[in-house]
Amino acid sequence: MSRTARLAMLFAIVIAVVLWLAACAPPDAATSPGYVSGDGAVTEWEVGSRPGPLALTGVDLDGNAIDLAGFRGEVVIVTTWYASCPPCRAEAPDLVELDALDGVSVLGINTRDDVDTAKAFERTFSVKYPSLDGADGTAIAALQGLVAVRAVPTALIIDKDGYVAARSVGRIEASTLRSLVDAAGGSVTAAPAAAPPATAGDVP
Repeated sequence: MSRTARLAMLFAIVIAVVLWLAACAPPDAATSPGYVSGDGAVTEWEVGSRPGPLALTGVDLDGNAIDLAGFRGEVVIVTTWYASCPPCRAEAPDLVELDALDGVSVLGINTRDDVDTAKAFERTFSVKYPSLDGADGTAIAALQGLVAVRAVPTALIIDKDGYVAARSVGRIEASTLRSLVDAAGGSVTAAPAAAPPATAGDVP
């Protein structure tokens, strides 16, 4: 194959990849509610103008059925992640801590990992909250139907009635996330510490 033919083939491959990526991007991202263009951006919606309610169902990494409607009455942080994502790893301890708060739950959406890789991440960061297996794109499509989801991680703060109160794109600081949860109606009071185990001297 001549050098000219090789360059033509390479150019064709590059064009095909660009077109494929464009086809995979949500066509209405720029017009979705609260669309922003920068990582780390936060958008909040006032009561009465919040998108939703969000209908989100799926199967977690253990094969259990999950329905966001079952979390009504709590503020829920719905967050997208995958195991090798640096900001996902950075914010995992913050999410674990928030999940331990009264009136607050976290629901992850793993966007690409196989089950073993995702569970290894959960063990590394002592994650107890469930994550939907989102590899087929169904869960992301449900989110995309309400607000633009254009990066991983993206977190949606869901109020007690199932509406989207806020969205953060990219790495979010723990203090900011707590403020968003509080504004959505959640408690930022730490869960009560477990009582220390009884010792021999404590037993009557």
